[in-house]
Amino acid sequence: MNKDLKSLLDDVQEDGIVLDSTPNDRVLMIDGLNLFFRNFAMINAVNPQGIHVGGLGGFLRSLGALIRQTQPTSVYVVFDGVGSSTNRKNLLPEYKSGRNLQRITNWEVFESVDDEHDAKVDQIVRLIQYLKHLPIKVISMAKVEADDVISHLAQVIDQEYNGRSIIVSSDKDFLQLVNDNIIVYRPIEKNFYTDAMVFKKFGLKAENFILYKVLMGDASDKVAGVKGLGPKKLFKLFPELQTQHLTLDDIFDIAGKKLKENVIYSRIVMTEDDLRKNFIIMDLAKPMLDVDDKILLDESIKAGVPNLDSKSFMSYYNEDSLGGMIRNTDFWLVDNFGPLQQNVGESK
Repeated sequence: MNKDLKSLLDDVQEDGIVLDSTPNDRVLMIDGLNLFFRNFAMINAVNPQGIHVGGLGGFLRSLGALIRQTQPTSVYVVFDGVGSSTNRKNLLPEYKSGRNLQRITNWEVFESVDDEHDAKVDQIVRLIQYLKHLPIKVISMAKVEADDVISHLAQVIDQEYNGRSIIVSSDKDFLQLVNDNIIVYRPIEKNFYTDAMVFKKFGLKAENFILYKVLMGDASDKVAGVKGLGPKKLFKLFPELQTQHLTLDDIFDIAGKKLKENVIYSRIVMTEDDLRKNFIIMDLAKPMLDVDDKILLDESIKAGVPNLDSKSFMSYYNEDSLGGMIRNTDFWLVDNFGPLQQNVGESK
C-alpha cells in the first residue's frame, strides 16, 4: 500500500472496520466525468446486444476499487452542471475552447462521431440512475464546474469538520488544494498526491502550485502562460517557490525589482492584468460559487445518504446485460457499499 495512503488510513483496524467514525472523517470525492471518460476511452466492452458499456461498467468497477482502497466513511460523485464553464468564459472567452471538437476515441467500436457521442450521453444518464441507488451523494449544479463543487466541499470538511478528503481526478488543478487533510489521487498515474508528492513531482510546495499553473499556463483549458517560461527557468527565476509560501503579488514584486535581469520578468510585469485574471480562473481555493450554491453544498454535507437498493441496482445491471463487468455483483454491493450505509443520518 502507498505509504501516504497508509498514513491516511492509520485509524483503520486490521479487519478494515473504522473506529468511531463519522461521515466526514474520510471522504472520497470523485470527479465524475473525468473518471467516466477515462473508462469510456480505455474499455472496449460491449454487451451481448452489441452495445458499448465500457464507460458505465468501468466506472462502477473503478468506484468499487476506490472504495476498497481508501475505505471512506462517505462518498461524493460530482458532475459538471449544465453551462458549467459559463462563469470562467465570461472572464476568458477562449477558456476550454476547442474541447467540444468531436473526434472518435474508439474506432474499434464506433462508426461515427455521432454514434460515440450518443453512447457517452446514454451511459452517463444510465450511470446516474445506478448511483442513485447507492449510499453515496451525487451532486451536479447548473453553471458550476465539478472542480468548484469538490473544492468547496473538501475545504469545508477540512476546516469545519477536521475531516480528510481524497479527491479522485486526473485534473492537476486540484493539486493546489493539497494539505494535511486533502489528498489528490490521479488514476492516470496511480499516485496519491500529498504535499511531499507534489514537491517530488513538481519541485515546489503544494500551496504554490496555483502560481506554477498561472505562470506556466494550461494548454488544455486554453489559458496562456508567460511566453518562453518552462519549469527549469521558472525555478531559476523564482527559487522562492520551492521553499516559501508566495502570493501573486510577491511574484509581481520580485519581477518588478529584477526587470533588467531577464526578459521573462518584463513579460510578467507587462501581462499583469492577464495573469491576475488567469489566477481568478484557476484559483480553486476560492471556487466560483454564489452564496446560494455554498449554502446548498453545506447542507449536502449534513444530509444523509440514500439507502442501498441492491434490488434496483441489480435490475439495471441485468437489463443492461453487464454480465462479467463486475464479478459476484451481489457480494460486491454489500461489501463495498454496506459500510457506507452505517453512516446514514446527519453529520456531526
